[in-house]
Amino acid sequence: MKTRLYALVVFIIFIGFGWMLYQTEQEGNSDFYTPFRYGLDLQGGVHLAYQADVSQIEPENINNAMASLKGTIERRVNLFGVSEPLVQTETASAAKEGMEHRLIVELPGLTDLNQAIESIGQTPVLEFKLLTQTGQTKLLEIYQEVATEDGDVNEEDFAARVAEAYTTTGLTGALLERATVQFIPPNNQPAISLRFNKEGTELFKKLTTENIGQVLAIFLDGVPLTQPVIQQVITNGEAQITGQFSVEEAQVLARDLNFGALPLPIELIETQLVGPTLGKQVIEQGSFALLIGLIAIIVFLIIWYRLLGLVAALSLTFYVVAMLMIFKFLPVTITASGIAGLILSIGMAVDANVLIFERIREELTGGASPRNAVIAGVERAWSSIRDGNISSLISAAVLFYFSGAAVVKGFALVFAIGILVSMFTAIVVTKVFALGIIPEKKNVLLGSGFKK
Repeated sequence: MKTRLYALVVFIIFIGFGWMLYQTEQEGNSDFYTPFRYGLDLQGGVHLAYQADVSQIEPENINNAMASLKGTIERRVNLFGVSEPLVQTETASAAKEGMEHRLIVELPGLTDLNQAIESIGQTPVLEFKLLTQTGQTKLLEIYQEVATEDGDVNEEDFAARVAEAYTTTGLTGALLERATVQFIPPNNQPAISLRFNKEGTELFKKLTTENIGQVLAIFLDGVPLTQPVIQQVITNGEAQITGQFSVEEAQVLARDLNFGALPLPIELIETQLVGPTLGKQVIEQGSFALLIGLIAIIVFLIIWYRLLGLVAALSLTFYVVAMLMIFKFLPVTITASGIAGLILSIGMAVDANVLIFERIREELTGGASPRNAVIAGVERAWSSIRDGNISSLISAAVLFYFSGAAVVKGFALVFAIGILVSMFTAIVVTKVFALGIIPEKKNVLLGSGFKK
């Protein structure tokens, strides 16, 4: 009785998962609507790959330079307004030049390839701008213009027009030699120290002499990074930006100042425009293949293993629903290669069930009761299932960590998750369902193939 109660609880959980998946896919259900995240190959959009020239960067600074480049491009990409843009760096081996450092940009839903290339490829600009009394008045006017009747302000609209209130000074990042993080006693508060070159020193001296008490804001790509106030005349070309920085914020700001003005040269080496129609077709075909494959497997298992085949059908359906739940709420971005990994992992789940059922059949042939046969069959099959899945997990890990291609990484990640979930469903779910469904005595429903 207890085993049947456990099976009922697992079945209710399974039904609950299915209900949640259905509800979260209904656009009109605002409380639950959580659609799957699709990759560029399924949703459509623009894929750009750039090669960064790090030949002029010291080896120990390459990672910081690439991180700064990534941050700069991310700020620029956000201006497109696309949902969930992806900007990532990759390191790959080149046949003749050693290691290549690449920047990958994916813009789901964007269809204007030329606009993306033109906007992303622009040279980042680091500028120092003054906020004068006139600028402060202008800033207030902008604030009032973007404010609603309720007094709320759209931060994106306001940020897009902030630069209008500042005056260009001619002091740019091209005149900056170095930015470093220092800690000011007695509280060791992080601060940013700046050092300008000769031309920058003279211009900075003039600005600080004529504008004490004014804000000298630092802009990167038209976005204000920080807005320090000129406290005194600075003649040696060295300045200090103080504020309520955390150590991490200060390090990021110093990195952006060092590399933002002189970004790594990047060369566009690959472009791809994926239409939404093609992406939809891939989703439909992949889902159809998954459904047909699952139905074919279930039919075979029921014909060959009869009642145990029905158990396998429930277990495999539970497995697919559990995987979809993980995709939705982890969340995992679903790509075409990910769908392939899911379909392949179903094969691993089937293999585990077949091993268990063969061991159960052997126990039944040896005279064991159905209940004892299930318990012993699962225990005997565990070592084979474990060893086979561990070897597959090792293969997935090697693919994930040593492949520079995002497509291969996506496949490996989904495949690894599928293996882990299939082990759980085979050992736990299949066992619970089998103990809850099988009869007390052996009968024709517990036969196998065309044997009684």
